[in-house]
Amino acid sequence: MFRTLSNIRRLLHAARVLAQHDALVPREYLAGMPFSIRVMRRVLGTRDANTEGVAAGIRLARALESLGPAYIKLGQVLATRPDLIGDDVALALESLQDRLPPFPSEIAKEQVEVALQKPIGETFEQFGDAVAAASIAQVHGATTTDVPPRRVAVKVLRPGVEQQFAEDLSAFAFAARLGERFSAEARRLRLVTVIDRLTTSVALELDLRMEAAAASELRENTKGDGDFRVPDVDWDRTGQRVMTAEWIDGISVRDPAAVEAAGHDPRRLAIVVIRSFLTQALRDGFFHADMHQGNLFVDAEGRLVAVDFGIMGRLSPDMRRFLAETLNGFLNRDYMRVAEVHYDFGFVPRTHSIATFAQALRAIGEPIFGRTARDMSMGRLLQQLFDTTRRFDMAVQPQLLLMQKTMMVAEGVARGLDPEFDIWAASRPVVERWMVQSVGPEARLRDAAEGLEALSRAAQHLPRLLRDAEAVSQMLSEGGLRLHPDTMRHFAEVQIRRAKHIRIAIWLAAAAIALLALGVWFSR
Repeated sequence: MFRTLSNIRRLLHAARVLAQHDALVPREYLAGMPFSIRVMRRVLGTRDANTEGVAAGIRLARALESLGPAYIKLGQVLATRPDLIGDDVALALESLQDRLPPFPSEIAKEQVEVALQKPIGETFEQFGDAVAAASIAQVHGATTTDVPPRRVAVKVLRPGVEQQFAEDLSAFAFAARLGERFSAEARRLRLVTVIDRLTTSVALELDLRMEAAAASELRENTKGDGDFRVPDVDWDRTGQRVMTAEWIDGISVRDPAAVEAAGHDPRRLAIVVIRSFLTQALRDGFFHADMHQGNLFVDAEGRLVAVDFGIMGRLSPDMRRFLAETLNGFLNRDYMRVAEVHYDFGFVPRTHSIATFAQALRAIGEPIFGRTARDMSMGRLLQQLFDTTRRFDMAVQPQLLLMQKTMMVAEGVARGLDPEFDIWAASRPVVERWMVQSVGPEARLRDAAEGLEALSRAAQHLPRLLRDAEAVSQMLSEGGLRLHPDTMRHFAEVQIRRAKHIRIAIWLAAAAIALLALGVWFSR
């Protein structure tokens, strides 16, 4: 009861803040709202005077920023769900500023000492002020006590951030459950799944060992990629609330002029951004899902270096194949093949005509071809695809939504480096290489070999299965099925302990075993 009241109190506070920013029931949508909603809007408070002339999506972003870390993270998740909030609002939420004033360096040092269980002087020769601060953690430059010393970046969680997130996430989950209980549309949009995903993401971000592991995995996956690099993790100086990694001396990709002045080609780096992302997604099924300009640098050797691994995405092998075949179909303007892929994976119910679905896909793809490179967007294509499939009753696929959102961000980075960037030309080699390796003749031979190996393993157990069937048949021919005394004793003990419906279930299971044995016997 206390938890429920606490959730309601937090939700009411959030509703008032949203109303003050005119973001709860925006004035743009009032005309179609029932009288009760308009009354609720007036009761919760008048809009802030600073909202005049500001778009609804920007007002929502500002309100979420003022509500704190959990709401900022919620906004980032909603930015991947234009089906929930509309394209314009989703685009506005991508501008959410996850920046807060830093907490004092002395408190950060105390946090490091507690996390690593050592005095700060034993691990770091020098520990500087924060160089970046966000809602969950902040980053300090430091120098290790190693010989020779190494310059490192130390990420430290904000004090009390875990409790703050726990309380707000509980309120989010409460609201999502209520929504799905009373609204069919909320159930279709899987609001509980959205909040579950947010909760899982935050749990990972609040354990910096998980971020360190993500960085380590991505580094391992990409160590052979000459144009992309991940900082090395210092595991000796990493714990649940502290993460240490090598310091990156590089030029931010947000400054193409500085990149070019350092002797690097921004146009080449634009291609590296997209190909690195697609390679991670398709080849490895594990990708950096926060590839904005603040997280990407160019080192002295011209390599793209990524930092901040709090948000990562995974694609299952099936999702990777679906994505690759879909992109390949659009690249080749084979809309029927794209439709077949959706049906093959069961994403679109077969109650819909596949020809009609292919026609809808053509309406997405054809307007793209013939446009200039500046106007062609793979992220927008995927967004339109998901909007269209929704009309054909395709369930939301969270893995793909995160991938599509990251694609749009990566496209923005690439176009910042090269305004004439052609994402289709850059993507084609990665997609086609993956198709050859994973769907082509060699892949089918490999799958067949794996199938034969699995069949071989199963065949190894065949003699035992035959012996067991023979034993059951022999027992039946000699007067019936006999169970081991220990088994009978166990059944008796269970009967005594369990309620009546449990006993019935046990005897039904025993009857099923007997029927199976009889079937083996009669098949002889």
